[in-house]
Amino acid sequence: MISAGDFRKGVTFEIKGEPYLIVDFQHVKPGKGAAFVRTKYKNLKTGAIREETFNPNDKYPKAHIETKEMEYLYNDGELYYFMDSETYDQIPLEHSQVEEAIKFLKENDKVVIRFYQGKAFQVMAANFVELVVTETEPGVKGDTASNVTKAATVETGAVVQVPLFINEGDKIKIDTRTCEYLSRV
Repeated sequence: MISAGDFRKGVTFEIKGEPYLIVDFQHVKPGKGAAFVRTKYKNLKTGAIREETFNPNDKYPKAHIETKEMEYLYNDGELYYFMDSETYDQIPLEHSQVEEAIKFLKENDKVVIRFYQGKAFQVMAANFVELVVTETEPGVKGDTASNVTKAATVETGAVVQVPLFINEGDKIKIDTRTCEYLSRV
C-alpha cells in the first residue's frame, strides 16, 4: 500500500483495479484547513489523464509494473513487432502503444517495454538517439541574429527543430523525452 502523502512523479498505484502513473503532484498546506495532495495521473491502460486532490492519509495498492528490454524488429503496416533478447519471443503491438517511441526507432534498436499484469502498455525509446537528417531547408548565411531554428525530418520520420547550420545528411543527437535537438554528431 502507498499513501497519497508519498506520491511522487513516476509512482504507480491502483484505484478500483485500474493502474495509474503519477505525472505531476503538489503537496499543499493551506493556512486554514487540512493539507492535501494535488495530482495529475495517467491511466496506464487507456492513456487518459485526470487531475484530482487526495487526502495525504488515503492509502492505495501499489501497481506492480514489470519492465523488459526488447529489440524493435519491424512494422508490417499494422502492427509493430518486438523481440525479447533472452527468450527470442516476439510480441506484436498496436500503434497506440508505441506512438511516443516509434518516431525515434530504427529496426534493431533496443527499447524498454513496460507491462502490467502481463500486458504491454508502454514502449520507451532510449533517452538519446543519433539519427540522420533526411530533409531540411537550407540555412541562409547571415541569418543568425538570434537563436533561429528550422524544421528537419530525420530518417525515422520525426520532425525536430534544429539550428540553421544543420544540413541534409548530418547526423544529430536528439533527446527523445523532449523531442529536442542536442548536438551534431
